[in-house]
Amino acid sequence: MVKIAIDAMGGDFGPSPIVKGCIQALKKKSFQPILVGNKEEILALLPKCYRSEISIVEADDVISMSDSATDAIKRKQSSIYKAVDLVKTGMADGVVSAGHSGATMTLATLRLGRLKGVSRPALVTLMPTKTGRRSVVLDVGANVDSKPEHLVQFAIMGGCYAHDLLNIQNPKIGLLANGEEDSKGNEVTKTAFKMLQGYKGFVGNVEGGDIFNGTCDVITCDGFIGNLVLKTSEGVAATISGLIKDYIRKSPIAITGALLMRKVFRLLKKEIDYAEVGGAPLIGLKGCAIVSHGKSNAKAIENAIYQAIGYVDTGVNEHILEKLQEYNQKDI
Repeated sequence: MVKIAIDAMGGDFGPSPIVKGCIQALKKKSFQPILVGNKEEILALLPKCYRSEISIVEADDVISMSDSATDAIKRKQSSIYKAVDLVKTGMADGVVSAGHSGATMTLATLRLGRLKGVSRPALVTLMPTKTGRRSVVLDVGANVDSKPEHLVQFAIMGGCYAHDLLNIQNPKIGLLANGEEDSKGNEVTKTAFKMLQGYKGFVGNVEGGDIFNGTCDVITCDGFIGNLVLKTSEGVAATISGLIKDYIRKSPIAITGALLMRKVFRLLKKEIDYAEVGGAPLIGLKGCAIVSHGKSNAKAIENAIYQAIGYVDTGVNEHILEKLQEYNQKDI
């Protein structure tokens, strides 16, 4: 049975939504959760009927959002350090945290280590598309400055993730640039383009709009650009939702129309709600680490746990090792 270590203390709202999300996941999936944090606080939120199904590892220290990411390396009694260490020691197969994202990524990278052939792990996000299938975008924040070889590795890892986790048999992989022409991009992307030519599934340069139109399954970029894309997308989605609500409230006719369109609005909300994805896998590690939003509610934690279970069950890390080895053996 898959064992998932969950940082119970790291989120913005304390352990309550994290414990609730864990219970919701247990109702639908068979796995062994290990909650890491203040035992008294966790037990106060845990119904007695679930206490035999959930393990608790005591951790009194919590890395706050104001702390430096590097502080987490020294604070071995913190909930995120202990949660990551459970994966390192083999006591858990994956870790989920809605705490300090920098601390989670730093600890996961240093404590778990990188897969052979991976220079830098990448943070993955899933974006909604008009086809109903999500696109894979990486890196979205783990690496601010990337070299061409890093973008190549992101592309290969993203292709494996799309195949194994999203069941896309032949994922189309694009390199994010300021135009589709081969000549577009900066020096880093131009070099990465040449290195990816001939790789199975690589379709060349893609633009920002291709992230959402469903023409490309995997979009690779450096973490600086990827994080801007992610934050801008979140901002646009929130702004549009707010504008729709404002316009509806101003018109009785619109209110009537909105009531008739409730199902459509529910479906739209599901597509753009980060809670439906749950978290961002840090791909390229010897293990599994899911980085969730600090404002995660119970639904988001539940889905982050599903992500971790799926990541472990599919064996995507073995697939990545295989594809990287294949690429490195070819002169393309």
